[in-house]
Amino acid sequence: MRFDFTSYIMILRSLRRKKMRSFLTSLGIIIGISSVLIIMSVGKGAESLVVNQIEGIGSDLIAVLPGAADDEGPPASVMGIIITTLTDDDRQAIVERVPEIEVAASYLRGVASVTWQNKTDDTSFLGITANYLQVEKTETIKGRFINQEEEDQHAKVAVLGYAVAEELFGTNNNPIGERVKINKETFRVIGVVEERGVVAFQNQDDQVFVPLSTAQKLLMGVNHISFIRAKTRDGSDSAFVIEQTKQVLRDQHDIDDPSKDDFSVRSAEEQLDILKTVTGAINYFLAMVAAISLIVGGIGIMNIMLVSVAESTKEIGLRKAVGAKRRDISMQFLMQTIILTLLGGIIGIIIGVLISWLVAIVATYLGYDWDFIVTLNSIIMALAFTFVVAIAFGWYPAQKAAKLQPVEALRYE
Repeated sequence: MRFDFTSYIMILRSLRRKKMRSFLTSLGIIIGISSVLIIMSVGKGAESLVVNQIEGIGSDLIAVLPGAADDEGPPASVMGIIITTLTDDDRQAIVERVPEIEVAASYLRGVASVTWQNKTDDTSFLGITANYLQVEKTETIKGRFINQEEEDQHAKVAVLGYAVAEELFGTNNNPIGERVKINKETFRVIGVVEERGVVAFQNQDDQVFVPLSTAQKLLMGVNHISFIRAKTRDGSDSAFVIEQTKQVLRDQHDIDDPSKDDFSVRSAEEQLDILKTVTGAINYFLAMVAAISLIVGGIGIMNIMLVSVAESTKEIGLRKAVGAKRRDISMQFLMQTIILTLLGGIIGIIIGVLISWLVAIVATYLGYDWDFIVTLNSIIMALAFTFVVAIAFGWYPAQKAAKLQPVEALRYE
């Protein structure tokens, strides 16, 4: 199908003569394309955050949480429901009876107001066992960490997270040996943990570490724990370790039927796969919702092109009178639609990339390990979808223009 030079000239004149209308015609496409690209980029960024978070915890870890869960869903404890079925005895049993587990630590999380002199920091505390540093990828930068003797004696000692130490003591005061109050109980500061940022969606710097037994008996008055993290030996089969761990816990809890498990055991790899599935599904769903705006934009373009056909009726009649074919007229308006749509698509891609970049910068500034990702596939897909919209919504106006009769068109007022 040929497309002569005259048609190009007419299209350019029409676009230049009605700049504002051309821009408004493309606006729906600009918004739609930028929305799709932003959502896909943010989705990839969120997926990278998940991967980085899991890697920040350690890919050789398995987690034991209270509450049952199916293979695809999170345990109830993750949803904020307090479940008391897990104890430190379970941790000890796992370490003793599962040879592939090198070390395991128990955790009990709670909220706290930490006070030093006239300064108060509302934060959280983490009751932990003395082998915490053997499980987590961190170390102290001042003082030392909690030892086994302090855990056994319910000692009132505390290790501060980096942000808590900075909030209470600033950069000039040494907190080691100072006395702080945690929920009105006095604790002696023995160490400060290095800066870690956000790991596993928890700000690791904004918390205080105390012995597990102290947190249980003194701060919360409970016997249960929040969760267990266990480090597996190099080369261990995570699936086998998980099954062994489940069997030990069933023995501990007197459970004969696996369907009645009151705990969940997950490896870091399993958690990563689940989170990727969730973020991927949400990402594509939101992208489809955003794509609706492209359809709305396409309808807007079709309406504007119908108006353009009406305004160009005499011009069409004159072209047909001097020998223009139906296909020439059809191609003229179809190309005008394609040009407007593709211009909108290119502008939308530029805007989408810029906004995605800004989102990545803000997320990184807030402490999240967020990657800026805009894939070539997403750009190609956006342009392809734009082209499809142009053809789909430009075809009818183009055919309407091509079917006009020369005599009737020249008489049009």
